[in-house]
Order: sequence, then structure tokens, then C-alpha cells
Amino acid sequence: MPDLMAFLERQRAARPWLDHMVRAGGRYQQQKGDYFAAGITYFSVFALFPLLMVAFAVTGFVLVEHPELLTTIHDSISKAMPGELGVQINQLIDSAIAARRTVGVLGLVVAAYSGLGWMANLREALSAMWDQRHPSTGFVRTKLVDLTKLVGLLLAVVVSIGLSVLADGGVTRTVLEWLGIDHLGWVQTAVQVLSSLLAIAATWALFVWVIARLPREPITVRSAARAALFAAIGFEVFKRLGAIYLRAVTSGPAGSAFGPIIGLLVFVYFTARLVLFSTAWAATARENVRQAYVPPPDPAVIEITAPPPKGPSAAEALALVGAGAVAALGLGGFFRRRRDRR
Repeated sequence: MPDLMAFLERQRAARPWLDHMVRAGGRYQQQKGDYFAAGITYFSVFALFPLLMVAFAVTGFVLVEHPELLTTIHDSISKAMPGELGVQINQLIDSAIAARRTVGVLGLVVAAYSGLGWMANLREALSAMWDQRHPSTGFVRTKLVDLTKLVGLLLAVVVSIGLSVLADGGVTRTVLEWLGIDHLGWVQTAVQVLSSLLAIAATWALFVWVIARLPREPITVRSAARAALFAAIGFEVFKRLGAIYLRAVTSGPAGSAFGPIIGLLVFVYFTARLVLFSTAWAATARENVRQAYVPPPDPAVIEITAPPPKGPSAAEALALVGAGAVAALGLGGFFRRRRDRR
């Protein structure tokens, strides 16, 4: 074991990237990164259901304004599921549309509550990775700031999705078809490369905002840029693996029922871990470690390690006095004998 530790220390000294990786992993584990990732996953899934309620309510309002779409849906269900089952599903749809206002309002309330819980957990997790010692503020002020950050994150997600739509290649392919050069092989290759780069750029911009602006004490964008690029590349790789997983598990009936739910949990959990580890990577960079908070030393405590010397007891004092008296008498007699001899 000592040889292994010595070998690891030599490798860390010779390879700065390995030393940085070890320091980032230590910060992640020390600040309970897996615990925070699990909390983010819980609140993410919990927020999904009220968002679906809002989506159903919006769909209900759209179908009320366009009854021909509702009729088409009823006819399709009746053809696909003839008999009593189709009738019950159509009645369920009509009930959901009738209760669209209640479902929408309830969904918005629950979505706001779960969204604030999700944002609070995410901000605490990012602050922990930066090892921040932020002062405690009032409950109302904290929730208002969390709400503001949540709105900002939603706007950042909208911008990222917009860039991702461009990165999907649909707009680019339309332009290439209009120009009449879409059949060229090198053009298609260039479009694929450009689409991948745009997707990474969109994810990178989102992660830069998350790592730099969501902690309780904002960080400079420069400190978060390289870590966000690492997270963006990892996210794109994991996203493609997730697409392969979904195609594999949805081929059977059991996979179709439970595969997407399990895949969503795994995707959110590993994405949260990726973001938190990237934040720990940024926080343990050399330039940020030098500026990190250093707690003051503990107050000095002076303790007496040995008891103070005690004085002689009464018996010892009497013995000392007696010995002194005897010595005095002896010396007195000695000096008198010498004087008499003279």
C-alpha cells in the first residue's frame, strides 16, 4: 500500500490533469455530491407530474377551441379500441377537458412548489461544490431569489433548445436543398459536424450559466467556462447513449411501460452528477483554490498539564522546624567549644 500511494503521488506530480482530477473527486466526495444528485433527481421527477398537468390543461383549452381535432381524436380511439374500452377512454378525455381550469391551476401551484424545491436543492449543491460560506438570509428573500434564478434558468433552457433545433440540421438542410447542393457528400458531412458543434455550444452555454450563476455566491464566467465545456461534451455523449438505450428497451411491452421511466431517472441522476463534478472541477482549479475561503484558526486554549507544586504538610513543617532547631543547637555548641579552647 505505501508503494501504491507513493506511485500515485509521483503520477500526480508528473501529470497536472490527474492531480486536478483527484482533487475534484475529493471535493465531490467531501461535499456529498451523490447525496445532492439524488435530491436533484427526486425533485426533477416530482416536478414532472405537475408539468404534465399543465400540459394536459393547455391541450384541453386547444381542443375546446378546435372541436374538429377533438372529434378526430374520438374517432381514432373508437377505431383503435372498439367497444366499452374506447367509450371509457373518450369519457375520460371529456372529463379531463371539462376540468382543464382546475387541473391547470393545481398543476401551476404544485409546479411552482416543486420547482422552487428543485432550484433550492440545485443551488445548495453547487454552492457546496464551491465550498461557499454564504450568510443565511430570510426565508422570503431566499425563495424570491430562487424564483428569479428559476425563471433565468428556464430562459437559458429556451435559448439552448433554440440552438439545439438549429443544430438538428433541419434548418440547414432546408437551406441546402434550396441552394441545390444537398446531394453533395462533403456537404452532408459538413452539416453533421456543424450540427454536433452547435449542439455542444448550446449545452456549453447552458452549463456555463448553471455553474457560474446558480451558486449562492456567483462565480466569474471564466472560472466556469472550461468545466462547462467538459460537462457539455459528456452530456452529448450520454445523451446519445440514452437514445440507444431507449430504442433498445422500448421494443417489448415491459420495456415500453417501465423503460422510459427508468431511463429518465438514470438520465437525470447522471446528468446531475456530471454537473456537480464539473463544478467541483472548476472549484479545485489552481486559480480558484488560491481565492478559496480559508476559515480562521480555532482559538488557542491554554491548559495546565502539570499540577502546581504543593507546600509541605503540617507534619512535614514540624519535622523541618525540629531539624532546624537541632542543627542550630549543634552548631551553637560547636562554636562554643572552639571559643573555650582558645
